Amino acid sequence: MPRPAVGRRSARDPDWPGRAPTPPWMRWPAPVLLVLTVVVQVLTPKTLDLSFLLAAVPPLAALAYGPAATALIGGLVLVMLNLPRYDLGHPGESDTATVAFVAVLSVLFAAVRSRRDAQLITVRTVAEAAQFAVLPPLPERVGPVRCAGLYRAAQRGTLVGGDLFDVRRWPGGVRAMVGDVQGHGLAAVGTVAALIGAFREAALDEPDLEGVAARLDRRLVTDAEEAGAAEGAAGGEPGELFATAVLLEFGGEADELRLVSCGHPPPLLLRDGTVTELQVSPGPPLGLGIAGVAPPRGTVVGLRPGDWLLTVTDGVTEARDASGAFYPLAARLPALFEAEQADPAALTDAIWRDLVRFSGGVRDDVALLVFAWER
Repeated sequence: MPRPAVGRRSARDPDWPGRAPTPPWMRWPAPVLLVLTVVVQVLTPKTLDLSFLLAAVPPLAALAYGPAATALIGGLVLVMLNLPRYDLGHPGESDTATVAFVAVLSVLFAAVRSRRDAQLITVRTVAEAAQFAVLPPLPERVGPVRCAGLYRAAQRGTLVGGDLFDVRRWPGGVRAMVGDVQGHGLAAVGTVAALIGAFREAALDEPDLEGVAARLDRRLVTDAEEAGAAEGAAGGEPGELFATAVLLEFGGEADELRLVSCGHPPPLLLRDGTVTELQVSPGPPLGLGIAGVAPPRGTVVGLRPGDWLLTVTDGVTEARDASGAFYPLAARLPALFEAEQADPAALTDAIWRDLVRFSGGVRDDVALLVFAWER
């Protein structure tokens, strides 16, 4: 299962809310307050009355426990208040009645909270399953390629934002895509899902990457036209809906990589400890409707066993530090690669940690995809 990353994502990600809506530490205040109040009251002079603190114990219990446990704790509070041996504040009948009333209300609150928590867990489980269906975890190896991906959505508590990637086998080898759609957060998830679905079909059907790019471009153009028509745009004019992407194709029989760039930052090649930015023929972003008329040109790069490739989205390249300087990925990558060259997944995590240290916190969607060529 994934670490804090996509391709290795899970609900254990620190940015993804846990299955239990109530934090585990919330179970401690009620019993701790009860014990401390009783102990302090017994050990201090009778002139010091702390028994009023016991009235707060049932409401605290209602925040973390179910109705049965809350009722048990509330009953224990009433028992402690009325034990002559401890003489906790000499409560009168009205004081005892007040605490009893608070305890009953706390039980009711605990019942309502428990039911809402159960509903919230169900909603989160469904949301998690839906987001994993959009961007499922990557396999560790696809054919002769080891791969690992890391994904961080800008909107906290979500697993999918405006970036995307996918890796698929096809009869001629392995094809992959890394992209960044317009916008980020939940508003971009629909476009991400549409592009990934189109890529999975096109990667199997199209004989070359230019054809895959044309299919993706057509998908976005069609979606924009439908959205414009639904919003009452005159004549169904397409709205602003576009994405950048880089498509990669690892040959099944030859040590070569074919790339098509659609307005996306070029990949980085790691070979013998050096980093090289691949010279890729630039192409227009997807969704402008011109990929089928003037398709982007492919670029072929020779590969050697042991070569690694890194593709990122602009959440990495446009991250800045406090002085406004951009994150120097190419300059910092050799040292990170030297420390983590045995595991592509470890390299993605190392880049993420270094990026966070440099920028102090990333506020955009981030996607990293690492390939290790091992014929």
